[in-house]
Amino acid sequence: MTALVRLRLDITYDGSDFAGWARQPNQRTVQGVIEDALARLLRLDPPPVLTVAGRTDAGVHARGQVAHLVVPVAAYSTVNGTMPRRLAGLLPPDVRVRSVVVAPEGFDARFSALSRRYVYRVCDDPIGVEPLRRHDVLWHPRPVDLERMNAASALLLGEHDFAAFCRKREGATTIRRLLRYEWAREDEDHRIAAATVQADAFCHSMVRALVGALLVVGDGRREIEWPSEVLAARVRDSAVNVAPAHGLSLEEISYPEDEGLAERAQETRRVRTLNATADPSSCAS
Repeated sequence: MTALVRLRLDITYDGSDFAGWARQPNQRTVQGVIEDALARLLRLDPPPVLTVAGRTDAGVHARGQVAHLVVPVAAYSTVNGTMPRRLAGLLPPDVRVRSVVVAPEGFDARFSALSRRYVYRVCDDPIGVEPLRRHDVLWHPRPVDLERMNAASALLLGEHDFAAFCRKREGATTIRRLLRYEWAREDEDHRIAAATVQADAFCHSMVRALVGALLVVGDGRREIEWPSEVLAARVRDSAVNVAPAHGLSLEEISYPEDEGLAERAQETRRVRTLNATADPSSCAS
Protein backbone atom coordinates (compact mmCIF):
# COMPACT_ATOMS: atom_id res chain seq x y z
CA MET A 1 0.00 0.00 0.00
CA THR A 2 1.14 3.58 -0.72
CA ALA A 3 2.08 5.51 2.41
CA LEU A 4 0.15 8.79 2.64
CA VAL A 5 0.63 12.06 4.53
CA ARG A 6 -1.91 14.79 5.36
CA LEU A 7 -0.69 18.35 4.83
CA ARG A 8 -2.06 21.64 6.15
CA LEU A 9 -1.87 24.63 3.79
CA ASP A 10 -2.28 28.26 4.90
CA ILE A 11 -3.44 30.32 1.95
CA THR A 12 -3.99 33.97 1.00
CA TYR A 13 -5.59 35.37 -2.14
CA ASP A 14 -7.13 38.36 -3.85
CA GLY A 15 -10.54 37.08 -4.91
CA SER A 16 -11.21 39.79 -7.52
CA ASP A 17 -10.55 37.61 -10.57
CA PHE A 18 -11.69 34.26 -9.18
CA ALA A 19 -15.11 32.65 -9.55
CA GLY A 20 -14.92 31.70 -5.88
CA TRP A 21 -13.01 28.97 -4.07
CA ALA A 22 -14.65 25.80 -5.37
CA ARG A 23 -13.45 24.19 -8.59
CA GLN A 24 -15.96 24.64 -11.43
CA PRO A 25 -15.84 23.61 -15.09
CA ASN A 26 -14.47 26.35 -17.36
CA GLN A 27 -14.06 28.78 -14.45
CA ARG A 28 -10.96 30.22 -12.82
CA THR A 29 -11.20 29.26 -9.15
CA VAL A 30 -8.81 29.35 -6.21
CA GLN A 31 -9.12 25.62 -5.63
CA GLY A 32 -8.52 24.81 -9.27
CA VAL A 33 -5.45 27.04 -9.56
CA ILE A 34 -3.82 25.65 -6.40
CA GLU A 35 -4.64 22.01 -7.15
CA ASP A 36 -3.19 22.32 -10.64
CA ALA A 37 0.01 23.88 -9.24
CA LEU A 38 0.28 21.10 -6.65
CA ALA A 39 -0.17 18.48 -9.35
CA ARG A 40 2.74 19.95 -11.31
CA LEU A 41 4.97 20.30 -8.27
CA LEU A 42 4.25 16.84 -6.86
CA ARG A 43 3.88 15.20 -10.29
CA LEU A 44 0.46 13.80 -9.46
CA ASP A 45 -2.22 12.86 -11.98
CA PRO A 46 -5.07 13.41 -11.27
CA PRO A 47 -4.43 16.53 -9.14
CA PRO A 48 -4.77 16.16 -5.36
CA VAL A 49 -8.06 17.38 -3.88
CA LEU A 50 -8.08 20.18 -1.30
CA THR A 51 -10.52 20.25 1.63
CA VAL A 52 -11.03 23.86 2.68
CA ALA A 53 -12.09 25.46 5.96
CA GLY A 54 -14.53 27.87 4.33
CA ARG A 55 -15.61 28.08 0.71
CA THR A 56 -15.52 31.70 -0.39
CA ASP A 57 -17.77 33.21 -3.06
CA ALA A 58 -16.66 34.95 -6.24
CA GLY A 59 -14.84 38.17 -5.39
CA VAL A 60 -14.25 37.39 -1.70
CA HIS A 61 -10.64 37.66 -0.49
CA ALA A 62 -8.69 35.69 2.11
CA ARG A 63 -5.73 36.36 4.36
CA GLY A 64 -6.20 33.32 6.58
CA GLN A 65 -7.69 30.50 4.51
CA VAL A 66 -6.78 26.94 5.56
CA ALA A 67 -7.00 23.70 3.58
CA HIS A 68 -5.70 20.18 3.80
CA LEU A 69 -4.85 17.47 1.30
CA VAL A 70 -3.56 13.92 1.40
CA VAL A 71 -0.62 12.95 -0.85
CA PRO A 72 1.85 10.08 -1.13
CA VAL A 73 4.77 10.37 1.28
CA ALA A 74 7.15 9.73 -1.61
CA ALA A 75 5.85 12.77 -3.53
CA TYR A 76 6.01 15.05 -0.48
CA SER A 77 9.51 13.94 0.54
CA THR A 78 10.98 15.38 -2.66
CA VAL A 79 9.76 18.92 -1.84
CA ASN A 80 9.64 18.87 1.98
CA GLY A 81 10.59 22.27 3.35
CA THR A 82 10.48 24.04 -0.02
CA MET A 83 6.82 23.88 -1.06
CA PRO A 84 5.74 27.51 -0.46
CA ARG A 85 8.76 28.86 -2.35
CA ARG A 86 8.38 26.42 -5.23
CA LEU A 87 4.62 26.94 -5.44
CA ALA A 88 5.25 30.70 -5.72
CA GLY A 89 6.88 30.02 -9.08
CA LEU A 90 3.84 28.07 -10.29
CA LEU A 91 0.98 30.16 -8.92
CA PRO A 92 -0.39 33.43 -10.34
CA PRO A 93 0.34 36.60 -8.33
CA ASP A 94 -3.17 36.80 -6.83
CA VAL A 95 -2.80 33.64 -4.74
CA ARG A 96 -0.06 32.40 -2.39
CA VAL A 97 0.41 29.36 -0.18
CA ARG A 98 2.07 30.86 2.90
CA SER A 99 2.97 27.61 4.62
CA VAL A 100 2.78 23.84 4.22
CA VAL A 101 3.20 21.54 7.24
CA VAL A 102 2.39 17.97 8.12
CA ALA A 103 -1.02 18.14 9.80
CA PRO A 104 -1.40 16.92 13.39
CA GLU A 105 -3.27 13.67 13.91
CA GLY A 106 -7.03 14.19 13.65
CA PHE A 107 -6.76 17.49 11.76
CA ASP A 108 -9.52 18.31 9.27
CA ALA A 109 -9.39 21.83 7.84
CA ARG A 110 -13.18 22.06 7.69
CA PHE A 111 -14.57 19.97 10.51
CA SER A 112 -11.88 20.61 13.14
CA ALA A 113 -12.39 24.39 12.98
CA LEU A 114 -13.76 26.14 16.06
CA SER A 115 -14.60 29.40 14.30
CA ARG A 116 -14.15 31.55 11.21
CA ARG A 117 -13.41 35.27 11.39
CA TYR A 118 -14.18 37.68 8.55
CA VAL A 119 -13.69 41.41 8.14
CA TYR A 120 -15.89 43.55 5.89
CA ARG A 121 -14.55 47.01 5.01
CA VAL A 122 -16.75 49.98 4.11
CA CYS A 123 -15.87 53.56 3.16
CA ASP A 124 -18.51 56.22 3.88
CA ASP A 125 -16.49 59.17 2.57
CA PRO A 126 -18.85 61.19 0.32
CA ILE A 127 -16.17 61.46 -2.39
CA GLY A 128 -15.69 57.68 -2.56
CA VAL A 129 -13.03 55.04 -1.90
CA GLU A 130 -9.34 55.78 -2.34
CA PRO A 131 -8.57 54.23 -5.77
CA LEU A 132 -5.90 51.88 -4.41
CA ARG A 133 -8.48 50.34 -2.03
CA ARG A 134 -11.36 49.99 -4.51
CA HIS A 135 -10.90 46.19 -4.79
CA ASP A 136 -11.28 45.44 -1.06
CA VAL A 137 -13.43 48.29 0.32
CA LEU A 138 -17.10 48.99 -0.43
CA TRP A 139 -18.15 52.58 -0.98
CA HIS A 140 -21.31 53.44 0.95
CA PRO A 141 -22.28 56.98 -0.06
CA ARG A 142 -24.15 57.78 3.17
CA PRO A 143 -22.37 58.47 6.50
CA VAL A 144 -22.84 55.65 9.02
CA ASP A 145 -23.11 55.81 12.81
CA LEU A 146 -21.04 52.98 14.29
CA GLU A 147 -22.65 53.29 17.72
CA ARG A 148 -26.04 52.50 16.20
CA MET A 149 -24.56 49.62 14.23
CA ASN A 150 -22.86 48.10 17.28
CA ALA A 151 -26.07 48.39 19.29
CA ALA A 152 -27.91 46.52 16.53
CA SER A 153 -25.24 43.86 16.02
CA ALA A 154 -25.14 43.06 19.76
CA LEU A 155 -28.76 41.89 19.49
CA LEU A 156 -27.73 39.23 16.95
CA LEU A 157 -25.06 37.47 19.01
CA GLY A 158 -25.51 33.89 20.15
CA GLU A 159 -26.91 30.74 18.59
CA HIS A 160 -29.88 31.34 16.32
CA ASP A 161 -31.51 30.16 13.14
CA PHE A 162 -30.06 32.64 10.64
CA ALA A 163 -32.40 31.62 7.81
CA ALA A 164 -33.39 35.28 7.34
CA PHE A 165 -29.78 36.09 6.41
CA CYS A 166 -28.89 32.98 4.38
CA ARG A 167 -29.54 31.53 0.99
CA LYS A 168 -31.31 28.28 1.76
CA ARG A 169 -29.59 25.13 0.53
CA GLU A 170 -31.47 21.83 0.41
CA GLY A 171 -30.58 19.66 3.38
CA ALA A 172 -28.33 22.29 5.03
CA THR A 173 -29.05 23.81 8.41
CA THR A 174 -29.06 27.59 8.90
CA ILE A 175 -28.45 27.42 12.66
CA ARG A 176 -25.19 29.14 13.59
CA ARG A 177 -23.53 30.61 16.68
CA LEU A 178 -22.51 34.22 16.09
CA LEU A 179 -19.59 34.86 18.45
CA ARG A 180 -18.61 38.39 17.49
CA TYR A 181 -20.03 41.17 15.35
CA GLU A 182 -18.64 44.64 15.90
CA TRP A 183 -17.81 47.75 13.90
CA ALA A 184 -14.79 50.04 14.36
CA ARG A 185 -13.00 52.74 12.39
CA GLU A 186 -9.97 51.14 10.76
CA ASP A 187 -8.78 54.27 8.94
CA GLU A 188 -10.10 57.62 10.15
CA ASP A 189 -8.36 59.62 7.40
CA HIS A 190 -10.08 57.68 4.62
CA ARG A 191 -13.29 56.99 6.58
CA ILE A 192 -12.98 53.20 6.43
CA ALA A 193 -15.12 51.23 8.87
CA ALA A 194 -14.43 47.54 9.43
CA ALA A 195 -16.95 44.97 10.59
CA THR A 196 -15.44 41.96 12.37
CA VAL A 197 -17.77 38.97 12.12
CA GLN A 198 -16.90 35.68 13.81
CA ALA A 199 -18.97 32.51 14.13
CA ASP A 200 -18.53 28.79 14.52
CA ALA A 201 -19.59 28.58 10.86
CA PHE A 202 -21.44 30.59 8.24
CA CYS A 203 -24.14 29.63 5.78
CA HIS A 204 -24.31 30.93 2.24
CA SER A 205 -24.31 34.76 1.94
CA MET A 206 -24.71 35.16 5.73
CA VAL A 207 -21.81 37.56 6.36
CA ARG A 208 -22.69 39.89 3.51
CA ALA A 209 -26.38 39.85 4.43
CA LEU A 210 -25.52 40.78 8.02
CA VAL A 211 -23.40 43.65 6.74
CA GLY A 212 -26.16 44.83 4.41
CA ALA A 213 -28.68 44.82 7.25
CA LEU A 214 -26.43 46.90 9.50
CA LEU A 215 -25.53 49.52 6.88
CA VAL A 216 -29.13 50.70 6.67
CA VAL A 217 -29.21 50.97 10.46
CA GLY A 218 -25.97 52.94 10.43
CA ASP A 219 -27.20 55.47 7.90
CA GLY A 220 -30.52 55.90 9.70
CA ARG A 221 -32.89 54.24 7.24
CA ARG A 222 -33.79 51.47 9.72
CA GLU A 223 -34.18 51.30 13.47
CA ILE A 224 -31.63 49.59 15.71
CA GLU A 225 -34.04 46.72 16.47
CA TRP A 226 -34.82 45.95 12.83
CA PRO A 227 -32.07 43.34 12.14
CA SER A 228 -33.02 41.37 15.26
CA GLU A 229 -36.68 41.47 14.21
CA VAL A 230 -35.68 40.11 10.80
CA LEU A 231 -33.64 37.37 12.51
CA ALA A 232 -36.58 36.34 14.70
CA ALA A 233 -38.80 35.87 11.65
CA ARG A 234 -36.50 33.08 10.33
CA VAL A 235 -37.56 33.82 6.76
CA ARG A 236 -35.35 35.33 4.07
CA ASP A 237 -36.29 39.01 3.93
CA SER A 238 -36.13 40.78 0.57
CA ALA A 239 -35.48 44.06 2.44
CA VAL A 240 -32.04 42.76 3.46
CA ASN A 241 -29.55 43.72 0.77
CA VAL A 242 -26.55 41.40 0.46
CA ALA A 243 -23.42 43.57 0.45
CA PRO A 244 -21.08 43.16 -2.55
CA ALA A 245 -18.40 40.48 -2.30
CA HIS A 246 -15.30 42.60 -2.80
CA GLY A 247 -15.45 44.22 0.68
CA LEU A 248 -15.16 40.85 2.44
CA SER A 249 -12.00 39.05 3.55
CA LEU A 250 -11.56 35.77 5.43
CA GLU A 251 -9.03 36.66 8.12
CA GLU A 252 -8.65 33.66 10.41
CA ILE A 253 -9.66 30.06 11.07
CA SER A 254 -9.36 28.98 14.71
CA TYR A 255 -8.66 25.40 15.79
CA PRO A 256 -8.39 23.63 19.16
CA GLU A 257 -5.11 22.31 20.54
CA ASP A 258 -3.83 19.23 18.70
CA GLU A 259 -5.27 16.76 21.20
CA GLY A 260 -8.77 18.16 20.61
CA LEU A 261 -8.79 18.13 16.80
CA ALA A 262 -10.37 14.71 16.24
CA GLU A 263 -13.01 15.24 18.92
CA ARG A 264 -13.94 18.62 17.45
CA ALA A 265 -14.27 17.12 13.97
CA GLN A 266 -16.59 14.41 15.29
CA GLU A 267 -18.67 16.92 17.24
CA THR A 268 -19.00 19.23 14.25
CA ARG A 269 -20.38 16.50 11.99
CA ARG A 270 -23.49 16.07 14.14
CA VAL A 271 -26.73 17.45 12.77
CA ARG A 272 -27.45 20.82 14.31
CA THR A 273 -30.55 21.93 16.14
CA LEU A 274 -30.93 25.00 18.33
CA ASN A 275 -30.17 22.85 21.38
CA ALA A 276 -27.32 20.75 20.00
CA THR A 277 -23.85 21.06 18.53
CA ALA A 278 -23.52 21.40 14.84
CA ASP A 279 -22.68 20.56 11.32
CA PRO A 280 -20.72 23.53 9.97
CA SER A 281 -21.64 23.33 6.28
CA SER A 282 -19.99 26.65 5.63
CA CYS A 283 -19.79 29.09 2.83
CA ALA A 284 -18.04 32.33 3.43
CA SER A 285 -20.20 34.75 1.69
